[in-house]
Amino acid sequence: MRAFYTILLLVISNIFMTFAWYGHLKFQHLKFFQKAGLFGIIVASWLIAFLEYSLMVPANRMGYKENGGPFTLVQLKVIQEVITLLVFTVFTLLLFRNEELKWNHFVGFVFLILAVYFIRK
Repeated sequence: MRAFYTILLLVISNIFMTFAWYGHLKFQHLKFFQKAGLFGIIVASWLIAFLEYSLMVPANRMGYKENGGPFTLVQLKVIQEVITLLVFTVFTLLLFRNEELKWNHFVGFVFLILAVYFIRK
């Protein structure tokens, strides 16, 4: 059950992270982002990132083997990276319709999934 909750928290935290890092690029037409300036956008991103950290830290603590979780530190990091790319891919396909995924992107994703498999062994 700890593995499930760890991964769930990592997915949710990555959704917040992706919006903190890239959301302003999609929503720059909104009045807030037009008036905020760079400093305002940075502060808004930090506030969103706070939510990410509020989920990421418990996920890592819960999932870490030394704290009774099922994953080593390296496993947590690789799982995190795969989740990040999956969330980013969905985000890009849904919100940035002008971006294309090509065959080499999918090959790279397969290799990342294989990395998770081999690191778990």
